[in-house]
Amino acid sequence: MKAIVFDDFGSADVLRLADVSMPELRSDDLLVKVMAAGVNRADLLQREGVYGSQTYGDSSILGLEVAGEVIAVGNAVSGFAVGDQVMGIVGGGAYAQYARLDSGMATIIPHGMSFTEAAAVMESFVTAWEALSHLGRISRGDTVLIHAAAGGIGSAAVQLAKAHGATVLATASADNIENVLSLRAHAVVDYRQVDFEAEVIEFTASRGADLIVDFIGGSYLARNIRSLAPGGRLVQVGLLGRDDNAIIPLGTVLHNHLQLMGTVMKSRPRSDKRAMVQRFQDQILPQVGKELHPIIGAHYPLSAASDAHRRMEAGGVFGKIVLGDFHA
Repeated sequence: MKAIVFDDFGSADVLRLADVSMPELRSDDLLVKVMAAGVNRADLLQREGVYGSQTYGDSSILGLEVAGEVIAVGNAVSGFAVGDQVMGIVGGGAYAQYARLDSGMATIIPHGMSFTEAAAVMESFVTAWEALSHLGRISRGDTVLIHAAAGGIGSAAVQLAKAHGATVLATASADNIENVLSLRAHAVVDYRQVDFEAEVIEFTASRGADLIVDFIGGSYLARNIRSLAPGGRLVQVGLLGRDDNAIIPLGTVLHNHLQLMGTVMKSRPRSDKRAMVQRFQDQILPQVGKELHPIIGAHYPLSAASDAHRRMEAGGVFGKIVLGDFHA
């Protein structure tokens, strides 16, 4: 089968299309003919060598989420059959014509949803719901600040927070302010021109946000902490700023009894990922394709994976970048 591989860590130029062996089916796996795959920031970090030789999953091939058709099932699988159209989370291996997908991390694609749309659902909505609900304990009436709200996970988080009765503040680039407002955020701050900390204080009449979901890190950390209301929660999902040596104003954390939590999908064990997917299936999946929609910002053929990575590195995409045309 064809897959995207790289021989050495480096820029997007190291990616190439090559022939590789088919994945081996385990007893609880689905073998999926991949029709589309989501591109995630973790793919870029893996390509650059940030994780070293660790793959944190099933395959050294890039890609964490797939959408496609089941062509074989393991002997311990129940609830799926050959011919089913599925979407799911994989521990690597999505940038390939065929991928093995743990049946506990798979779900049937909602009726009427395309493979391209489905490839933009799982990593974004599962991660966003984990941050907002399981960790952030979102409640109706909360004020929630979501950073990088134009991205794949950020745009999912805005929709989810709104659907669950929160007042949503967001940060985005100037070019994406109207796009994020179209997701029904109450207010969107241009992070390059406006101090979000001051905006949060003004918007909440000095009370602060109940919950903040951040993908940036670095200098945002102290500002996020000062932007929280007493008893507030900060969920750190990523480090787009590439800076993990941030200063923590501990006095504020202690005085306001704040909670700081960190999470990533890639390094979690299969049991955790299965639990996250199950929560998503039980609580959110029925709304997907109805009031909740994946946002597709750009689409590239599998053979142009390097271009897709460059587009993500350039920034400013509203929604998710998806790879398709796997069998062209």
